Amino acid sequence: MGDQIQFIVEKLNQEPFRKNYNLITFDSLGSTQLLQLLSDVLGEIDPKHAVDIREELPEQTVKRMLTLLGILKYKPPGSASDLSAFRQGLVTGSKPVIHPLLHWLLQKTNELKKRAYLARFLVKLEVPAEFLHDDTVADINKQYEELMEAFKSLHKECEQLKTSGLSTAEIRRDIDAMEEEKDQLVKRVERLKKRVETVQNHPRILEIARQLRIEKEREESLAQQKQEQKNQLFHAEQRLQRAQLQLKEMLHAVVDSKPEGLMKKLEEEINFNTYLVTEKLPRELESKKNSTCILQKVAAEPAMSQSDLSVLESKINEVNAQMNQLIEKRMVKYEPANSKLSMYRQQASIMSRKKEAKAEELQAAKEELSSVEKQMQQKTSQAHELEGSEVLKGDELKHYVNKLRSKNTFYKKKRLEVAEITAEYGILQRTEELLKQRHEAIQQQLQAIEDKKGISGYSYKQEELERVSAVKSEIDEMKGQTLDNMSEMVRNLNSMVSEKKASLAPVIKELRQLRQKCQELTQECDEKKMQYNSCAAGLESNRSALEQEVKGLLEECVQEESNYHYINCMKRNLEVQLQRAKEEMKAYVSSDPQERRKALREQYTRMILEQENLGKKLREKQKVVRENHAANMKQMKMWQDFEQLMLCKKECFLKQQNQTAIGQVIQEGGKDRLVL
Repeated sequence: MGDQIQFIVEKLNQEPFRKNYNLITFDSLGSTQLLQLLSDVLGEIDPKHAVDIREELPEQTVKRMLTLLGILKYKPPGSASDLSAFRQGLVTGSKPVIHPLLHWLLQKTNELKKRAYLARFLVKLEVPAEFLHDDTVADINKQYEELMEAFKSLHKECEQLKTSGLSTAEIRRDIDAMEEEKDQLVKRVERLKKRVETVQNHPRILEIARQLRIEKEREESLAQQKQEQKNQLFHAEQRLQRAQLQLKEMLHAVVDSKPEGLMKKLEEEINFNTYLVTEKLPRELESKKNSTCILQKVAAEPAMSQSDLSVLESKINEVNAQMNQLIEKRMVKYEPANSKLSMYRQQASIMSRKKEAKAEELQAAKEELSSVEKQMQQKTSQAHELEGSEVLKGDELKHYVNKLRSKNTFYKKKRLEVAEITAEYGILQRTEELLKQRHEAIQQQLQAIEDKKGISGYSYKQEELERVSAVKSEIDEMKGQTLDNMSEMVRNLNSMVSEKKASLAPVIKELRQLRQKCQELTQECDEKKMQYNSCAAGLESNRSALEQEVKGLLEECVQEESNYHYINCMKRNLEVQLQRAKEEMKAYVSSDPQERRKALREQYTRMILEQENLGKKLREKQKVVRENHAANMKQMKMWQDFEQLMLCKKECFLKQQNQTAIGQVIQEGGKDRLVL
């Protein structure tokens, strides 16, 4: 238990919790604090559960935690009858319940995060069967299941990519490297284009190169088609050989057998095939369907850890043991040893098992026979390709066997000679080792004698001089050979150069004529080019003068158009003003008072009178205010003094009330008494 608490404290002090607990502070946590800590850990696994338990009811907290623990497949310690105690301990925040749960959660945080993430998408929403009769609901449910399957496949691909070793950094580096290679290729292509542009008739050469590339691709495709046709021909020949072999076997079987035997053989085949179709294959198909359903259920569940698998295996073993015990009890209870029916049943089961075993053996033998026939046909075709002849038969086979025997005797004889040579080689090797040892002993004796005589290293120096002289002679010989080779190479090169000169003489002669013609054409081209340039310069000067003239005319035209539009606008404004003046004159001269009121002069006159009256009223009001200003200011000062007086009275009244609470003053007969 101490190790468990130590592990919990270490994990809580790390990222992302950083609680800074020790064993004492963690052990002193109350039930509410433990539940909040458990909620924080669950919120780290699933962000939806990162809530404050003070803001929700205890029943909601327990329900939320139990739901997530069920998704995470947490199994409380103890038997199934202890689940109610576990729920009660979770409600009360009991330490014996919370501590193992925290240890389990913190021990498998990453795995549980993954499981909680998958549960958001893989926990299937159960729809009642009566609602599925609706087409819309059924379609939506089907689409929901398809999306769930698509999510499974995408998640598997994502996990495979994560475990495949490919990282985004490597992919980015590869992309950068490919972009650099692309830039280099683009630059190289541009350089090649510039280089090609200097070559004469480069479009024609590029077209010829493109046609050559197309023809090479066509040649490759034709070679591939040829190889495919060869393969098809080879397979067709093999099929023909198999068909001919089957025809020979059938003819041989027909010649050597009778109708009764053929019928019996056909009946046996029919019985065997009937057994396969009616009994064996349906049973195997049913078992495959069951295994497929089981695998689909397993695949639909969330990912399981090794501990979950071990728990399931132990449960399976327990259930199998219980099944065996129940079968034994049933056999003892309902089928006693002296019952003939049990004996017949056992015999029937033994016969059925033997029948199944023989059928499987027969099927395996047929499959093996067909594979051996295929191998024989392949070997026959290979021998036919290598030797170019058919398989040997009869006397040819005997002759071939005798030839192999003679070769075998010759091989044995040579092997004995090789063994003798190997033994002799071992003896010579041993002799060489002995001679080397003797040589080393003699060298040591010679070294000792040289040391005594005072000439140590004489033999070594002599051997070194002999070795150097031998190496020098070899080098001189190699130099002589090298000089001979170089002289021979020079002669060959001179002969090749003379031959090339002789072969290139007519080409050079033709090239000189072409160069002279090229110079003439170049001179003519330069003259034509000068004529063209002079003509183009004259035309260009004329064109520029005409353009300047056209430009000046266009600007003048634009100026005249703007003047026209300005004069036209001024004319319209003057017409409008003239029309308004005529209407004003007409209204002013008119004898109708209504028309005269509409005139602008009358309107402005009326407005001027109104403003003059308003100014007169304001001046009168200003005069009244100036006359009453001193009296009004005096009255305002009196009201302010009155307000201060009332505030003072209020304060005195409040002080008097406070004093009355402490004691009471009574006035009697001209005397004051304080009553406490």
